[in-house]
Order: sequence, then C-alpha cells, then structure tokens
Amino acid sequence: MILGTLLYTLVYGKRVGSDQFGNKYYRRKGGPRVVNNGRERRWVLYKGKAEASSVPPAWHGWLHHIVDSPPTDIPERKPVYEKPHLPNLTGTGGAYRPPGHVLRGGVREEATGDYEPWRPE
Repeated sequence: MILGTLLYTLVYGKRVGSDQFGNKYYRRKGGPRVVNNGRERRWVLYKGKAEASSVPPAWHGWLHHIVDSPPTDIPERKPVYEKPHLPNLTGTGGAYRPPGHVLRGGVREEATGDYEPWRPE
C-alpha cells in the first residue's frame, strides 16, 4: 500500500464498508466537497495486491458514482443465476487452462476426422 494514500485515509477518510475480499472503502469526512468535478471523493484500500478486478460490481458502481448509496445501505438483490464475483486470475495458478494446454499436460483429444483444411487452388 502506498504510504501517501494510507496517511490521506487516516486524516481525511471515513470508512464506509468492506467487501468479501477484505477491501476497505472510504469517503471523505464531512460529506461531499467540491473536488473531483463537484463529486464526493471515494476510494478503496485493497487487501494485498492492488488489483482493480477484485472490486465487486456493487462497490464498483458506488466508487464510480453510478449509485449514490454504498452497498452497505442497500440490501443486495442477486439473481439466482448470477455467479459469485471473482477477480481476474490471468497469470496466476487459478487461470483457466483448456484441455490440451501445455500446463495441463499438453495432451489434446484425437481429431474426429470432420475437419477439412482449406487448400488454395
């Protein structure tokens, strides 16, 4: 975490809530001020590595002034078909690797014979 952000948070920040990943969300003390083009200043302190994809959709909407109330004030209504939010796992051990990928053994299924390559005439 950057020392300047931590100091700014200690002096000016009012904690609003946290998410399931341990990220903490803040707004400036004293309510909205004329900063950020007349909008209230809001920010997040990430737990661990600062990775923007670890911010869930509800908190993303609040951080970017899409909604006025933080998710802690509004009961969350999730559709039954919605999967839980995951951060971007590209480049990590949890990244998706399809069958035949080098890191999954590199063995692909046999061709079925229905493929006919294009040959220029």
